Amino acid sequence: MNLNKAILTSTLILGTIGFANAQEAKHEDTEFYTPVPPVVTPAKTAGNAPSDAIILFDGKNLDQWVMTNDRAQPAKWKVNKGEFSVDKQTGNIETKQSFNNYQLHLEWKVPANITGEGQARGNSGLFLASIGKGDLGYELQILDAYNNPTYTNGMAGSVYKQTTPMVNPSKKPGEWQTYDVLWTAPIFDTDGTLKSPAKVTVLFNGVVVQNNFELKGPSQYVGLPSYTQAHGASPIKLQSHGDKSEPLSFRNIWIREL
Repeated sequence: MNLNKAILTSTLILGTIGFANAQEAKHEDTEFYTPVPPVVTPAKTAGNAPSDAIILFDGKNLDQWVMTNDRAQPAKWKVNKGEFSVDKQTGNIETKQSFNNYQLHLEWKVPANITGEGQARGNSGLFLASIGKGDLGYELQILDAYNNPTYTNGMAGSVYKQTTPMVNPSKKPGEWQTYDVLWTAPIFDTDGTLKSPAKVTVLFNGVVVQNNFELKGPSQYVGLPSYTQAHGASPIKLQSHGDKSEPLSFRNIWIREL
């Protein structure tokens, strides 16, 4: 048998085997019925909490929050008419509960009468994992970014001092804005070294501004971020920034553990 005939014969044999295997295969072979996903009832109004969410602020009180610098103290920020505002005299607040991976929804508003410019114009921060007192943690910047130039890795929608948002979908001061966050917490080995970094996806007013961004470590005001402190599940923190502009407000905060 010459080489061409051998190749042809082999091809025919393989084709016959493949056809036979295809004949024997069934669609049921690639179907599975367990585990069955739990039923979750979505909110009737977009942006409201689904049935399996943990409500972090329902417009009534701050019972799910404590003071960052003294977790034995309840949050001292004031609730008024279904929202609460930053108190620049008392300091940061954070959740009583700690979280690893999650989906978070938060709404915030820069006052219509905001003054100042740059970083001194409606500055706060959503710390996706608080890892100590003060401003330690992984910060998603909150700031007036409507016609308010500043360094772009410090504008609203940025992971502070790490990355610029892909676009700027900010609304005018006085209008409610939304953050929808998918957070993947960092994982550390038993010796404290980093096993896998934190990642975040952010929708700002329904627009993707961070797409599975890999964080280089906790936020740093001065210097480069790095993973120097191993940690596990962490609270979520809201910042009381020291600028002199009018304080921001928050409402409708909920979270789903993933």
